[in-house]
Amino acid sequence: MSVLRHPLAFLPILVSLVIVALGIQEALTVGLRQPDEGTAAHVFQILMPLDLVLIALFALTWLPRAPRAALAVLGLQVGLVLAILAEVAFLT
Repeated sequence: MSVLRHPLAFLPILVSLVIVALGIQEALTVGLRQPDEGTAAHVFQILMPLDLVLIALFALTWLPRAPRAALAVLGLQVGLVLAILAEVAFLT
C-alpha cells in the first residue's frame, strides 16, 4: 500500500494513536473519574481537531488519485477516530 507511505496518510493514524495512548495513560495514572479537566483533556482538545483536519485533507487529496487504496486508509483513520470516541465515552 504505497498511499500509506505519504504523510497525509500516516499522520492522522499517528495522531490518533497518540490520543488513545494519552487516554490510557491518564486513566492508569489519575483514574477513570476526574472532577476537573486535566492536561490530558486539553491536549485532547488540541489534537482531535488537528486529526480531523488531517483526515479531511487526506480524503480530498487521495480519493481522486487512488480511490481504492485511499478508502482502505480512510477506513483505518475513521476506525481510529471511532476508537477515540469510544474511549472518551468510557472514561467520562
